Amino acid sequence: MITTRLRLASVPKIITRHLSTNCGYPKRYGIEQHRLIRNVVSGKSLTGQRMYSNIDYLRGDPNLECTAGTMNDVKQTIIKKLAIEVGYTPFVSTREHLVQYVPQSVDVLPPRSMQDSFTSAIIPLTTDKILKDKYVGFMGNVRLGRLMEDMDMFAVWVVHKHVQLPDLPEGVALPYTFVTILVDKIDFSDLMPTHDADIRLSGHVSWVGRTSVEVVVWMEQKLHGKWRKLTRALFLMAARDATNTKAAFINPLVPANAEEKAIFDGGESRKKRRSQLQKEDLLKAEPNDFEQRMVHDLFVKSIDTKSRAFNKRILPPGYVWMEEATMANIVFSHPEDRNAHNKVFGGFLMRNALELSWALAYNFAKRRPKLERISDISFHHPVDVSSMLNMQAHVIYTDLHYMEIVVLADVYDAVTGQQTTTNSFFYTYSVAERLPKIMPKTYHEAMYYLDGRRKFRYAMGIDAPKAAGPSASNPADETKSKL
Repeated sequence: MITTRLRLASVPKIITRHLSTNCGYPKRYGIEQHRLIRNVVSGKSLTGQRMYSNIDYLRGDPNLECTAGTMNDVKQTIIKKLAIEVGYTPFVSTREHLVQYVPQSVDVLPPRSMQDSFTSAIIPLTTDKILKDKYVGFMGNVRLGRLMEDMDMFAVWVVHKHVQLPDLPEGVALPYTFVTILVDKIDFSDLMPTHDADIRLSGHVSWVGRTSVEVVVWMEQKLHGKWRKLTRALFLMAARDATNTKAAFINPLVPANAEEKAIFDGGESRKKRRSQLQKEDLLKAEPNDFEQRMVHDLFVKSIDTKSRAFNKRILPPGYVWMEEATMANIVFSHPEDRNAHNKVFGGFLMRNALELSWALAYNFAKRRPKLERISDISFHHPVDVSSMLNMQAHVIYTDLHYMEIVVLADVYDAVTGQQTTTNSFFYTYSVAERLPKIMPKTYHEAMYYLDGRRKFRYAMGIDAPKAAGPSASNPADETKSKL
């Protein structure tokens, strides 16, 4: 698991005069958060499944663009709430004195609704020229990796909005550490984000366990005076105590109406699906009968059946060896990439993995690819600051004009040569032309091929869970997403 980022280096104040008339906190307008209302608007995905729903921001004030200011405001607020010292030091200040304030039971925590955690923030690309340079790509578009970083931070902010400790003394820091466990199925619209228009992040808590929280985050960009959908993601976060040594109880979530109940039930369905996928993982269970026949068919296609020589492999027409569809990069982490515990934050890893996957997709297809889905991002182990990361990207499955890419992040020890996998990322890209098929050489590569096929079919909604209720067709069906 990777503790979510907090940039602790001094952050220059962003001038937001232009936003001040449209973007502010609810209290400024004399509007309490309970006046948020919901207006469900159905939408259709590429597979014909209902994907989207909508939240009206604040009743009676259509000009209010967001509720939490800019993303820089969000970062500074989190730093203040956690009482984190600004400035790098190899020795992290102890937070043991906060452990006494960690709730010992769920029963002592007041229940919360989804609208309690609803919040939104702006990335002010139109007013902050220095900030714009960090987001713009060489083609004039916005770097998606940067947006993934912001979504990761924003998900933590949503959890902060959900948490309420009535017995916490005033002035005492929040006795929690929130860590990202995984990011589930990020969907992208056909809109290409541009560098010269503001971007808004919105989200709320969609499901809560005893010590874990699911957060839905969606992103929009303001084009021609109207907010347009860019992407939406589901983050699964874990609540830990102040020292990040054990799990901590968190406020329960009680649906306020039928719509919230449907959203909450969707979270329960995803939890069950994750448990089922863990049981079917290829590291724990053998492939099913169909998958075993598929591997054998690939094997037969790649040998000369007349010679009876199993060790002589032949690449059939229209195929590419999996071992040749790969790309790697060495990434160094620095203090600016750390969180409160001097570990590398998840957003930094997400950005570097995404940009490496895009480079491989471009090289493999020989044309600019479009990112369609991110089906799974998993955090297995924390990464220390100053670690040397070996990131390896592989095209593990193709179907028509789609390709599935996995990126593995390994912490590399230059002295011993040992590598420990800390993260895995799965991406689905598309191009206009048909792609060559992938041919595995070894059994290990064949397992990658099958895993890639599973991830692709889940990402595209082909193998959607057949459960009852609104979450049966698509995990995003019950979210408060505007995408």
